[in-house]
Amino acid sequence: MSRLLGVSRNAYYRYCQRQRERLPNAEHEAMIEAVKEVAQSSDKSYGSRRMKHALNALGYPVGRRKARSLMREAGVKARYRRKFKVTTNSDHKQPVFDNVLARDFSAAEPDQAYVGDITYIWTREGWLYLAVFIDLFSRRIVGWSMASRMNAKLVTDALTMAIWQRQPKAGLIVHSDRGSQYASNAYRRLLYANGFVGSMSRKGDCWDNAVAESFFASLKKERVQWRSYQTRTESQRDILDYVVMFYNSRRLHSTLGYISPMGYEAAAVELRKAA
Repeated sequence: MSRLLGVSRNAYYRYCQRQRERLPNAEHEAMIEAVKEVAQSSDKSYGSRRMKHALNALGYPVGRRKARSLMREAGVKARYRRKFKVTTNSDHKQPVFDNVLARDFSAAEPDQAYVGDITYIWTREGWLYLAVFIDLFSRRIVGWSMASRMNAKLVTDALTMAIWQRQPKAGLIVHSDRGSQYASNAYRRLLYANGFVGSMSRKGDCWDNAVAESFFASLKKERVQWRSYQTRTESQRDILDYVVMFYNSRRLHSTLGYISPMGYEAAAVELRKAA
């Protein structure tokens, strides 16, 4: 063939090699662009494990090592977690609930068990406090509240939002730490009025509320620590964007098989219909 074309054998082989590499190279470039798009849409919060699953979902069957290599080539770096202080005070005289949840962070159906916690975010105006409640079935944030004061109203507002959005039935387990906000009369009345079962971690044991702790770690690693909020309002808007537009709707969750909380709930509905 090289004689018919009037070129040397080496030149012909180089041409054939370039032709064979053209399609793989095009696919490689497409994967690089996909990595950049995933990094941008996730606010550069994905490490190689989540990047692998994101690329798989886009039709690129890569492993974690390949995902790490693509990230390096694309100039994408994962953001790493910093440590943050405990926020609530369990040193009080108010009555506490037993640890009903007992570290059973699984749930067979939505609205069987919620976990709640409080964290704080610094702004130039001072601290902003955030309370959330998380459905253990899908890890979805079902209720939240933000304010300049860390009081009982902060947590009752967050739980009231969850009740309004989800309409959970009596018997729902609502777990938290032993902070005074969760031991308050207002919070207990809200639980009793709805027939919910209160549950609290053992004193000083953050692992008893690991799911809520994990969410706050993700929020701060992936969003808060990369911001410099001028006002509480600015912080509230950014946190709302993280919860609604990213965490609940798009963030790939390892516990859920790398599906978003809303995606997991939607898949569960379809499975029930098919059963």
